[in-house]
Amino acid sequence: MAQLILFTSDICAVVLLVFGLYFPRHRRRDLVVSYLGVNIGVLAVASTLSAGNAGTGLGLGMALFGVLSIIRLRSTELDQHEVAYYFSALALGILGAVSTTSVWLSGGMMALILVVMFLGDHRRLLRHYRHQILVLDSAFTDHVALVAHLEQLLDARVHAVTVQRLDLVNETTVVDVRYALTDRALTAEPEAPAPAGARP
Repeated sequence: MAQLILFTSDICAVVLLVFGLYFPRHRRRDLVVSYLGVNIGVLAVASTLSAGNAGTGLGLGMALFGVLSIIRLRSTELDQHEVAYYFSALALGILGAVSTTSVWLSGGMMALILVVMFLGDHRRLLRHYRHQILVLDSAFTDHVALVAHLEQLLDARVHAVTVQRLDLVNETTVVDVRYALTDRALTAEPEAPAPAGARP
């Protein structure tokens, strides 16, 4: 009975994670399948091994899924927030599969994961801070002048800038810049367009 409650809790949690948090915020359909598949796959394998009292097999199964996760994460370009959702789905599956004496503890940990993802990926959290890679049509050899130019261009306060490529022949500079928008720039920023096919 307790295991059935955990299975149900996991399914409800991953559905909420994917369709309540991730997809409405990021609209990437291919990762919906990935998150659901990873969660249910881990749930099925880990619960089967656990039911067979195969402690070594359970550890081997988790190690296998760890290797598969690394392969999956290296096979395509994922943003850091997508990696966080990926491992949240993985953790939910493990919590739902592993037998425990306290169903409330596992359920609480599932709820904690959802709360952290809701708050950590909220658009209002640290909304001033941005990160971009820019190609400038001038060659900057002076760091102070580069920072001043970027702050004027972005209407922001530059916190860190790294020159990735400096081309003195073609007069270009490729920079990795981390900055915080001013209140004026944030207010003037246009609203993000609705995804294709999305309903108002």
